[in-house]
Amino acid sequence: MTLAESVDIPLGSSMSPFSLPDSSGKTFNSWDCYGPKGLLVVFICNHCPYAIAQWTRFIALAQQSRELGVNIHPDYPQDAPEQMRILVREMEISFPYLIDGTQNTARQFRAQCTPDPFLFNRDAELVYHGRLDDNWQDESAVTHRELLEAVMALAEDRGVASPQIPAMGCSIKWRS
Repeated sequence: MTLAESVDIPLGSSMSPFSLPDSSGKTFNSWDCYGPKGLLVVFICNHCPYAIAQWTRFIALAQQSRELGVNIHPDYPQDAPEQMRILVREMEISFPYLIDGTQNTARQFRAQCTPDPFLFNRDAELVYHGRLDDNWQDESAVTHRELLEAVMALAEDRGVASPQIPAMGCSIKWRS
């Protein structure tokens, strides 16, 4: 495991459109994944300790986001589809869990680590790129939920707070 942080990407940057399959072979287009207020894309994987520690929080955030009109789309470019299907079933994941087999989507987004969240408004402009919260290891010790606050601000048509603290986690293992 190599620790990495998300890179600084200017807010207002446009989302790179994508079309990716889930672990069952159903294809999702980025524009079809959008909620009325926006879309949250998260690059993450099954094996990274940072991701494992935050999975339940992302699942809870997905439910809250959907209720606020922001859909969530995590993308797991590193893990095998059969392992993804198992995780979907075991954790009762209710959002599209897509495979970036070529890693082109992760490269276009400039994703660096897992998890690496990107929140876009309804105009496909980046409004948040940073960490989930202030304690990746212990959910009970979290005092500041930056990503949830960003989703709520987007849903309420308010500006998303700055500065944004980079996400950190395992570096994405790029194929050559």
